[in-house]
Amino acid sequence: MRKKVNLLILCCVAFGFFYLFFTSKEQHKQASSEQPQSKSIPLPDKTNRVESTTDTVLVTEEINTDGLEIPAHTGQRLTRHFAYTLLYNEKHEQAAWVAYQLTKKETVRIYDRSNDFNEDPLISTGSATDSDYKRSGYDRGHLAPAADMGWSATAMRESFYYSNMSPQDPGFNRGIWKRLEEQVRTWAWENEAIYVVTGPVLTANLSQIGINDVSIPNYYYKVILDYSQPSVKAIAFLMPNQSSKADLQSYVVTINELEQLTGINFFPVLPDKQEEQLENQRCESCWTWSPYRVRAERKNKHQTESEAVQCSGITKKGNRCKRKTTDPSGRCYQHQ
Repeated sequence: MRKKVNLLILCCVAFGFFYLFFTSKEQHKQASSEQPQSKSIPLPDKTNRVESTTDTVLVTEEINTDGLEIPAHTGQRLTRHFAYTLLYNEKHEQAAWVAYQLTKKETVRIYDRSNDFNEDPLISTGSATDSDYKRSGYDRGHLAPAADMGWSATAMRESFYYSNMSPQDPGFNRGIWKRLEEQVRTWAWENEAIYVVTGPVLTANLSQIGINDVSIPNYYYKVILDYSQPSVKAIAFLMPNQSSKADLQSYVVTINELEQLTGINFFPVLPDKQEEQLENQRCESCWTWSPYRVRAERKNKHQTESEAVQCSGITKKGNRCKRKTTDPSGRCYQHQ
């Protein structure tokens, strides 16, 4: 009888062992067959948006605004160029963010686009290169726009470093992203000076281009702070890397939402209470939304009117653009 019991126990143990073995193997196989997914990022729901009841934040404490635009970067090495600062992400071969101050005076362009893309000599590990983007189907999208750097030859040249580039869908780069950049320049004109932080949302398992494995972000963000005393205001945007005809307001988020998404602490030198108020603010009515009108005002006030001339830009086929323009740069809107 005892032998039968022992044999029965032995059979049960063996059955349990084989069951666990094959179950574990099947689960592992199933997990291995699943494709890793990028982090899901919900866009703001315009239908449920509730605008902040606080228009601007009153400044009650004076601070040193030098470097106000720089996000927190404890233990991380910054790359400082003449007109902007960036934090380079070697894994994704692009900047995690670029930050700079843009003044009213700097919105007046003196130097044209160079279109001279180069590797960043200050990135010791090496930045992306021409070959990474060639025939990729993606634009070399500026994070710090070249049009924001037209006030200085050095700033313009450095804006074309590959550390300042990110793979952007052509419809996005030349469409809604460009509209946002225009709007930001308008705000710099209207508010005397603003602080800008721009970057890609870098997550795991992004698609890549080139031999250096440059990640293709699914989303981009831009954060703007107007620190004009006695009251200040801020606004943030989160946009998918795709063409869109939606209005810019559709992509407004709070800075706090953006911080939770990216893990980046924006404007850390602000007093805590003031920072908290600004980062939870979503006040679209605090800002104007007419970039082209103000751009015309800039031209009238700071530049001499001239006759329309043929655009000096070059088309993709290598021919000179046939559009006419009165812009002081000598380029039409498509080639600015």
